[in-house]
Amino acid sequence: MKINAIKAVRMFDNGFMNQSFAFGGEEGKAAFDEQIIYRSSLQNFLIDTDEGVILVDTGFRADFQAPARKLGAPLYMGELVDDYLSAFTKLGYSPEQVVKIIITHKHNDHTDALSFFPNAAIYIAPEDADAMKLEGDNIVRLTYGDGPYKNFPRAQKVADGLWVVEAKGHTLGNSVAILEHDNLFYMFHGDVTYCDAALKANKLSIVFEDRAAARQTLDRVRQFVIDNPTIYLSTHCPEGYENLEMKRIMKLV
Repeated sequence: MKINAIKAVRMFDNGFMNQSFAFGGEEGKAAFDEQIIYRSSLQNFLIDTDEGVILVDTGFRADFQAPARKLGAPLYMGELVDDYLSAFTKLGYSPEQVVKIIITHKHNDHTDALSFFPNAAIYIAPEDADAMKLEGDNIVRLTYGDGPYKNFPRAQKVADGLWVVEAKGHTLGNSVAILEHDNLFYMFHGDVTYCDAALKANKLSIVFEDRAAARQTLDRVRQFVIDNPTIYLSTHCPEGYENLEMKRIMKLV
C-alpha cells in the first residue's frame, strides 16, 4: 500500500484544559493544579493511500453545539474551525473515496460523522460496537487475531503497514491505530492521553471506564514510544497536528 499523505481533519482550536482534568485519573483531581493550563484542540486524522482513503475516527456533525468558553472549565475544546465533513471535504476528498474507517472508541467526538461514509468498512472493537448498537455488513468487529504487534499482545492488521492494537481503558473497547511509514511509526491513539504533557508526565486523565486497563494501556504506549520512533498523534491538543506537520518524534525520558 502506497501512502500519499497523512492529514489532520481539524474541527476546533485555541482551547484549553486544566492539569486536574488531564492528570488526575489516579491520584485524584485535588492532587493537581487547576490553574495550570494546557492547550486544547480537536482533530481526527486520515490516511490517503493508493487503495483509497482510510479515516481514523470521525468527529462532530454540523449540528453539534459545543460548550461555550468558561473560566475554570476543566476542558474547553476551543473555537470552531469546521464541522467534520466540511473539514474533510476542504482537504480535497469526497466521502465516496473513503474505503475504511478505524474507530479508536465510541465517544461522539470520534464517531458522530460515521453516517456520511456508508460505503466504508468500519473497524471497531466489539464492546464499543455493542455500546453504539452498530449493525450492518460494513461493521468489522475487531478480533485482534494477528498479534502480538511489538509490545502490544493483541493486534489486527487492517492494511499493509497499518495495525490496530487493543488498548482498553478509556472505554472498554478502546483501541490504538499504528501506521508504519518511511521508517516512522504514526500512532493514532484517540484519548489514551488528552494532552502530550500527560504522556510525558505518565498521567491518566479523569476519563476512563476501566482505570486498571487504562494504566496498562498507557504503560504499553509509553514503552512503544521509547522503543520506536513515533509520531504521537493526539486528538485533543494541537501537538496532534503539529507533530504530524513537523514529523516530530516523541521523546520520553
